Amino acid sequence: MYRRILVPVDGSPTSKLGLKHALGLAKDQGARVRILNVVEDILIAPVMGDVPAADMTMIYDSMKAAGEKALKEAAALVGKTDVNADTALIEAHARNVSDVILGDAKKWRADLIVMGTHGRRGLNRLLLGSDAERVLREAPVPVLLVRAEEAKPRRARKR
Repeated sequence: MYRRILVPVDGSPTSKLGLKHALGLAKDQGARVRILNVVEDILIAPVMGDVPAADMTMIYDSMKAAGEKALKEAAALVGKTDVNADTALIEAHARNVSDVILGDAKKWRADLIVMGTHGRRGLNRLLLGSDAERVLREAPVPVLLVRAEEAKPRRARKR
């Protein structure tokens, strides 16, 4: 049913969980996987003000290196499976991460997008936004959101 699965990753445990689900699906379906990292520059542009450009370049280079590291870790996880996968690092160039993901899904002709999500609610969601929510709302293909593993509630001890 699925032949081309796009998996955005950012190196977080939640995105790795999404990747693990995607790899399981890909193995079952005989699908290809494209692992995507988006280097975001929107966060540093408004901050520039009096900050020297060289400092901003260092921040951006650090973000790009983190993206490359996330892709390398994802590739290592793929290496433990029989899944056919490739990786891509795309610079956002002032676009929203969700727009980059959706654009790459269309260009690569993905027929499924698998993403980890933190499932933020309330003020955190309002302040931090949700790329996963935008992808879910606007994707032309099915989207599987893999929820972050929550800490198990503690059980009261018997006395």
